[in-house]
Amino acid sequence: MASNRYCVIMAGGIGSRFWPKSRQSMPKQFLDILGTGKSFIRHTYERFEKIVPPENFLVVTNRKYKDLVLQHLPELTERQVLCEPVGRNTAPCIAYAAYTLLGQNPDAEMIVTPSDHLILNEDDFRAIIGECLEFADRHDALMTVGIKPTRPDTGYGYIQVSDAQPVSKVKCFTEKPDLELAQTFLQCGEFFWNSGIFVWKVKNIVAAFEKYLPEHHALFSGLMRALGTDAERNIVEMVFSECRAISIDYGIMEKADNVYVRCGEFGWSDVGTWGSVYQHSRKDRYANAAPDEGCYLYDTRSSIISLPKDKIAVISGLKEYIVVDTDDVLMICPRSEEQNIKKFIDEVKYKNGEKHI
Repeated sequence: MASNRYCVIMAGGIGSRFWPKSRQSMPKQFLDILGTGKSFIRHTYERFEKIVPPENFLVVTNRKYKDLVLQHLPELTERQVLCEPVGRNTAPCIAYAAYTLLGQNPDAEMIVTPSDHLILNEDDFRAIIGECLEFADRHDALMTVGIKPTRPDTGYGYIQVSDAQPVSKVKCFTEKPDLELAQTFLQCGEFFWNSGIFVWKVKNIVAAFEKYLPEHHALFSGLMRALGTDAERNIVEMVFSECRAISIDYGIMEKADNVYVRCGEFGWSDVGTWGSVYQHSRKDRYANAAPDEGCYLYDTRSSIISLPKDKIAVISGLKEYIVVDTDDVLMICPRSEEQNIKKFIDEVKYKNGEKHI
């Protein structure tokens, strides 16, 4: 196992699309939404522990989730959890990890992954990550992993490739197209879903920050000098209060001329909505994804039901619904309207404050 190989897990989001189960106090990455017996972040760690030593993991998360990270990943030390005082999207998150690694090991090879994705064929996935590491080492490339699309999904970003090789130079990125454009992408065959998984040498991503996001480079270069000192927390506060919120895709990947993609198929999903949970859940003969115990369904079809442990639910006459019950919130809505969850949250927050969010 290469000593220069590191894995950075991004775990700062709140997973609002999984409300009311995912909360600010216990977001999606720390939940077992798929009923596997393990949280998303635990699965993510175990996915990479076969190719990255435990001491070479970093988790970037919100400060209030530090204890949760250590609870779910007891193999890590406190120094391996980088705490953001406030979320600023993926570019500052990745910069925090990259400049930390630059100070620890300038020869580091850096894998960046979200904490809350599903990957069914993990051996195939790890083989592709290995190819990315080898390519990035030989070519000084910024690598991303592309997924062969199976449907014209408007919720994903797309990557256009320049040829049919397994590793291809990226032509362009397109963020969340409308349905008509997504259908065109699917038919074209040159477009792949953007998984949000990246591989590069730390010195190359730092050089990219210096070139394309110089204000972030200046801020995080200053942070390097404070790492491991008593001043670190205050400097981190200052850096995140001043740095602009921007994604790594907009800030660097869409601008850089050394971006390559390794495309593959390995059973990937970002499990970003209740609809995607329904898609990946085991279903009964009436196409319902429901608990094995405590759920009594009558004349109900194609619905997803999530209940607290030991809760009894009797549901009759629903077709294609989402039913999520927690200790203090019950949400019932058609599967076709789950894009309204953000609106539900805003209204509850406006009328009841933060206690149910």
